[in-house]
Parts: sequence; structure tokens; C-alpha cells
Amino acid sequence: MAKPLELVNVEDLTICDSTAQMITKAREDGVELFFDRANAMKACPIGEKSACCKHCSMGPCRMNVNSPYDRVGVCGATVDTILARNFGRMVAAGTAAHTDHGMAMLELFRDVINGKVKDFAIKDPMKLYEVATSLEIPTEGRELKEVAMDLYHELERTYTQVDGEIPMVKRVPKKTLELWRQAGIVPRGAMREIMEMMHRTAIGVDQDYKNITQQISRTALADGWGGSMVSTDISDILFGTPSPVEIEVDMGVLKEDRVNIIVHGHEPILLEAMMISAADPALKQMAVDAGAKGINLVGMCCSGLDVMSRHGLPHAGNFSSTEAVLVTGAVDAMTVDIQCIKQDLKRVADFYDTPFITTNYRAKIEGALHIQLDEHDPLGCTEEIIIKAISRFKTRKKPVRIPRKTVKGVHGFSYEYINYMLGGSFRGSFTPLNDNIINGRIRGVAGVVGCTNPRSKQDYSHVELVKELIRNDVLVLQTGCSQMALAKAGLTGPGAAALAGPGLAEVCETVGMPPILGLGACVDNSRILIAASEMVRVGGLGDCLADLPAAGCAPEWMSEKAIAIGHYFVASGVYVVFGHTFPMTKGTQFEKYLFEGLENEGFGKWAFSDDPKEMARLMIAHIDEKRAALGIDKARERVLLDMADRRSLDANA
Repeated sequence: MAKPLELVNVEDLTICDSTAQMITKAREDGVELFFDRANAMKACPIGEKSACCKHCSMGPCRMNVNSPYDRVGVCGATVDTILARNFGRMVAAGTAAHTDHGMAMLELFRDVINGKVKDFAIKDPMKLYEVATSLEIPTEGRELKEVAMDLYHELERTYTQVDGEIPMVKRVPKKTLELWRQAGIVPRGAMREIMEMMHRTAIGVDQDYKNITQQISRTALADGWGGSMVSTDISDILFGTPSPVEIEVDMGVLKEDRVNIIVHGHEPILLEAMMISAADPALKQMAVDAGAKGINLVGMCCSGLDVMSRHGLPHAGNFSSTEAVLVTGAVDAMTVDIQCIKQDLKRVADFYDTPFITTNYRAKIEGALHIQLDEHDPLGCTEEIIIKAISRFKTRKKPVRIPRKTVKGVHGFSYEYINYMLGGSFRGSFTPLNDNIINGRIRGVAGVVGCTNPRSKQDYSHVELVKELIRNDVLVLQTGCSQMALAKAGLTGPGAAALAGPGLAEVCETVGMPPILGLGACVDNSRILIAASEMVRVGGLGDCLADLPAAGCAPEWMSEKAIAIGHYFVASGVYVVFGHTFPMTKGTQFEKYLFEGLENEGFGKWAFSDDPKEMARLMIAHIDEKRAALGIDKARERVLLDMADRRSLDANA
């Protein structure tokens, strides 16, 4: 008989009240969630330090993490070779995920242009022309379809090209690009870089950690300046470029008297099609005939972030809450596509009689109902899903208990809107941002992004880190599950400026923006790269990305995608702090190279801390170093919070 799980106090697992309520209910119902499994599943002390090699059958070979150089693998591989190989394979996997996502979006774009897909169209032709112009594709006097097809063929090179440079490097600041060329890390094509990364890290191939790191950087850059950037741009072109919209979030967006459908995953195609079907008068009437007041479509994770930024669709929560939301009993169908989908969702859904439906051939789950989404007829899939959800609404058996909390915030800050917001329709410019960094009102810029992780207290590090940053006049850009953590905490509205330092608050109040700008899904980190490049182009803050008073952080990362994202920022010149844990053995040459050596070569560098206040200290110290190097430093002290301050912040959040 299996030993019962040792349960951790709910207040130690999450700061999300809705999720806490559902963890308690799940325990009452006898349903196991991943929070409790994480406590029972202890991490391997060697594996968590990435000091284990299992790339051939002579091993697995385990290094001594306390004395890493006292042994080598059976083949003779040193700990540095093993660490670099493992890190490289994580980057390759994360890059592959974003690349495949981007390729799917590009294929949809092609079929929309060719008229093979009738249910979608080009929503933002201006964005299409802007992207084409940035890639030096002629637009003057040409038909939209002609320009669009040229853009498709140009962007296709991002994935399939075997030599040369990927198209998007035309957007990279000149000095940064020169550094990449000198270092030999300009991506040729994503497929080639991923393939070479996997080859180099196979048994008996590349065994020089610095040489492996070169390919790690080139592979990661193929993600940030390739697969991810293409996905974001094509999504904007097809579905509309986001602009700020007020959105309601948290589990209270579920309605007991409506047919609730959760869409979870990462590609926007599914949720965009679901919105079309949910607006169908015949399906709406079918829901009314079943006794419901309507169809309530709700996003989760990055699918939800993508669509809420464009259309204001309500959002129920981030990755750590995807099981918990099913415990409400109010979800009449959960449908998913790709990435960050727990296999256990099927078991939890079954307990609450919720249809759990996969839709992408890449991501089936054993026992789940699969309704394939065909991009040429997407409504065939989404209509069937809605009909199944209506049927479940009519036959609800389990008691419904929905947490009542909802929070409103403002999201949808694309690069294009920030440009407009700062300068207006005719004078759109990042100049006001640069000017306020130079004059010291804004200390610098931070990207706080990434996942949630059951080995961390859900949302805590994200919220505490960002509070500390904005209090110290650091403007924060957000994507992914981190954005939803701050949204649930009530920190994504203009009122959050009251929690900012005096300089940042003044700028926010003048412009009418919050001190935390939500940019969308995790793939939309490319928006941060474009914004940073524009800051360099505008001038006054250095000649390359590494000069900017900027830093990045993923406080609760859990996915290989996060490692790829982190490294494409490091390779681009950004200081990046990861929290919770890091796949590294301390005291090794590889650790020193990532944490110090890359910066000495002109790139960014990695850092780690498991405490959000320390993360903030590291990021602010780096920003101040960059300000000093630019000659724009002023005497200023870092503001530390006392207990009275913290109580005030908690009350206002």
C-alpha cells in the first residue's frame, strides 16, 4: 500500500488565495495535486546540480557536487563538459519548442495568404508592412498579398536556412551584431542550430565547455531573434497587435450559471477559433436551451495571456493553478494544445466529470479525448468542444465551489503601443523613456518573466521582487506566468504607481501607465528585445544592448524554454538572474564562465538567488553599474522596506 503523502500547510504553497482554497478542497475530495507531489518527490541532489551524464549506455555517470574535479565520467568527460552538454541540451529543447510554435504560426500565415484558411485573415496590415520594411522587403506601390508572400518566404529562412544569417538580425543594434559576428554566434537557421547543438553534445563530440557555450549562444539566439520573434510578429499580423485593455483575472471569472470552457496552452490559433465558435448564435442558443445564461470562455497560462492582450478575454490563472481550477467543479471543458500541460490534468478532470480535450497532434495525452484542430477548418474542432461542454453543463454532478476573487488590471503593452504611448500618434518615440532614464527619474528597466514552480511558494517571488524593483524606480516589463502572478496581486493597473518610487511614479502618472507593463505570453519576450534595441537606436544609453541599465529575472522558472530565453538574453548582452534553483555545480569553470566570463567577452551574464529581495539587490546593483559606466549615475540610495512599509504595500496590493 502506498505511503500517504505528507501534506504541507497551504499557506506555505501559494500566495494565490483562489488556488489555496482549491488545494484545500482537493484534499477534502481526496484528489492529489502537483503541489503535494512536489513535496513527496525529492529532487536528486546530483541531478539538480546538472552533474549527471546519461548520454550513452556506459553511464549514467555521476559527479561529486561537493568536490566536482575528483572524478571524470567513464569516457573521461569532465564536470565542465557534462555541465555544458546538459545546459546546451536544455537550450536546444527550449529553442525547439519556440521554433516549432513559430513555424506553425508561419504556416498558418502562408495558408491565410493563399486562401486555404478562410476563418482567419490579416487583421493588422500596418504591422505586416512594418515587419516587411524592417527586413528590407519593398512595399511601396505593391499589393498586400504580394508583400505578405515575400515576407513569408523571408521568414521561412529563419527555420530552414543552413548558411548565412537569419533575417531578424537586421533589427539587432549594429555594435551588438558586430560582437556576435566576431564571436561566430550569429544564427544561420533554427533547425541547423538545434541539430548541431544536439550533435555536439553527443558522446565523444564537443568536449570543450567554451566551444560548447558558443553553440549554446547561437542556438539560443535562433530562439529569441528567430522562432519566438517570428511567432509574435505573425500573431500580431493575423490576430491584431495588442494595445492596453482592462481585463478581469483570477478564478472568480468562472460563472456557476454559464458554460465555462478553459483554454490552456500556447498557440493562439485554438483560442482565437474558440472565440469565433463561442459567438455563434446557434451555439449560444444551445447553451441557453441547456439552462445556462451563456458561454463563458476563459484563458489560462500563455494561450490566455496571448488572447487577453488582444481581446480582453478573462484569465483564470497561471501554470500552478491549472489543476486547481478544475477542482471548482465549474469547468465544463478544458481544452489544450501544446506546452506546459500537466499529464495529471486528465485524472483531475475525470474526478470532477470535466471533459479534457487535446487538440494538437504534437501533444496527445493518454486517455484524453483528442479532437484534432485542422487549421483549414478550425471551427469543426472548436464547435465540437463547445457542444461537449454544453452537454456537461446539463449533467453537472459534482458540487460547484468557485473562489469569488477577481482582480482588474491593464494588459496589452506591445512595443508599438509603448512607442505611441510615449510619443503620440505623430511623434511616436522611445525618447521620453531614454530621457527619463538619463535624468534619473527611471533608474532602469527590468524584465521579470517566466514560470511558476511547485518547489517555490506560488507567485511569492514574482510579487515581492517586482514590488522591490518598482519601489526603487525600476520600470518592469512582464510576460508569461509572472505577468499573471502580478495581475492576481492587483499590481497591473495605473494605481500600482502609488507603490513605485517617486521618479517612476511621476513618469507613470504623467504618461498614464502602470509601473508594470504586461507584454503577453512567454514567446513574447521578443517584444522586450525589440524595445531594448529601440532604446539603443534612440541614443543616450550606449551603443549596444550590453550598455543598457537593464536586467532580467525568472524567479520561479521550471521549463527548458526558460533556460533558452534566459540565455538568448545573456547572449544579447543582458544580466539575467534566475531564482529557485539553477542547473549548475558550484565552483566549476563552466559556472565561472556563465556567471563572469561571458560578460568579460562583451555579453551579458547569469546570476542566481533563491530570495526575491536578493534578486532585486543584484539587479539594482547591476543597473547602477551600467548607469555609472554611461556617466548618468547620481547619488541615490536603494530604498529598503521596513515592516510598516510592507504592511502598507500588502494592504494596497
